[in-house]
Amino acid sequence: MFNPNLSNMEYSLSIEGKYYNTLDIEGFSHMMKDPSYCYKFYWLEAIVHLIAEGKSESTFDAVIDEMICNAWYSVREFHVHLSGIQADGQVRDGLERAVHKLAKLSNLSSNASKVEIKNAIKEYATELKAEKQQLTNMVPYRALASFFNRATETPDWGSIKRMTAYISRINKDVVALPYILGESSKLKKEIYFQPSWMEMIQDNTVSILGWIQYEKIKWLQNNNPEVPGLVYKLAPLDEKMRKLNNVRKLWEGVIELTAVHDVFTEAPVVSKNYDVDHFIPWSFVMNDELWNLMPMDSSLNSSKSNKLPKWDPFFERFASNQYILYGLIHEKAGIHKLFENCYRDNLHSIWAGQELYRKGNSREEFYNILQKNMQPVYDSARRQGYEIWNRG
Repeated sequence: MFNPNLSNMEYSLSIEGKYYNTLDIEGFSHMMKDPSYCYKFYWLEAIVHLIAEGKSESTFDAVIDEMICNAWYSVREFHVHLSGIQADGQVRDGLERAVHKLAKLSNLSSNASKVEIKNAIKEYATELKAEKQQLTNMVPYRALASFFNRATETPDWGSIKRMTAYISRINKDVVALPYILGESSKLKKEIYFQPSWMEMIQDNTVSILGWIQYEKIKWLQNNNPEVPGLVYKLAPLDEKMRKLNNVRKLWEGVIELTAVHDVFTEAPVVSKNYDVDHFIPWSFVMNDELWNLMPMDSSLNSSKSNKLPKWDPFFERFASNQYILYGLIHEKAGIHKLFENCYRDNLHSIWAGQELYRKGNSREEFYNILQKNMQPVYDSARRQGYEIWNRG
């Protein structure tokens, strides 16, 4: 099992026993050091997947298709920026731009399958050509740079032709490289995986992919500092992770005692005929905290999806319902018991326990605490690119 606390050297020592005399494991462990863009992680990840499938060769075109598939969900579902945003607001990372362009062309959903994504890439190959070619400019060559320090010859980074020849010479005369490149140009350029490296990667696929994932997460978190729970935003999650059962029981108890009005329709919420949903989308906060949950008309839930409701007037209505809940927690022993049942799964935020749900808050104090803590999260989601739901 991969240990994310291992340094690069410790990681190399953990797998090098069998390969110590034949492979430069330390060079391999530095392949993702000091990247300029996130697509370097996706490049290596795609290569490891292809080797794990038993492929001994590929092309730039096929590897980039894998990269687009692997980045699709994070970019589309969670608006994760792979390498941050430029000062002018434009996306920095070429892989992210390729995903956005394919999404615009194909209208595929954020949870589209790899087969669907690859079919769309094939269908729109002409339109995506420029974005895909840009991804081949440097990363296939730069990814091997950690092996070049054993050579006396200096690489000529300005010429793809000379870099291709240089890589072949290093592989033949200095040190075995994970892959060498063919003579074709642009997206048709061949990638040949070396048998000894294929054996090592196949023997250690789980550990290597865990290491790549760890390095990728560190990079993405640095480039998305406002995004919570980023570690959970790289692949689709099991819906069983959602923990809403006790919250639903709590709201059911409240609705049986007093009228609660839907935040969006202002109609009374009908007992046992509503959904419990997040005000700020779950796909951004990645938790089921009570302070962000509300009973909602089931017919509207799918249209709201992972969009943000307008702050005005909906936050005030949301806060009003939360205050009704708050009042009954401290007035009714049965409701307080249902509230306590939410501790394990829905009450982890320290500010909520110590400030929001403490006894004695006036309506104004309760609203102010809720707004003080929710609005920065809401604003972060808006900056990240979450759309506003135009209901009402």
